[in-house]
Amino acid sequence: MKWNVKTGREQPYFEFVMREFAPGLMQLGIEPAEVWYTIYGGGPQMLTIGESANLEKLQAILQSENWKRLQAKLQVYVTNYSQRIVEPNNRTFQL
Repeated sequence: MKWNVKTGREQPYFEFVMREFAPGLMQLGIEPAEVWYTIYGGGPQMLTIGESANLEKLQAILQSENWKRLQAKLQVYVTNYSQRIVEPNNRTFQL
């Protein structure tokens, strides 16, 4: 997943990520694996990798109402959000 944090929303964004988004991902079955914060350059400000045990489980999570609610809350704080599923790098699927 990648996005940019809305200007002026940095503090509430980081609070949301720590209190709701990351724990919410784990409750859904997505394990946060990597988070990249870009402070200089033209790429996305945030790049986040989450892993799931298998593709079927990840697809079910992404279609769930709980995921849709969590993603909608994230949209309050970010712009240019996008996500994709990439092939496993050993035994997990990544979002």
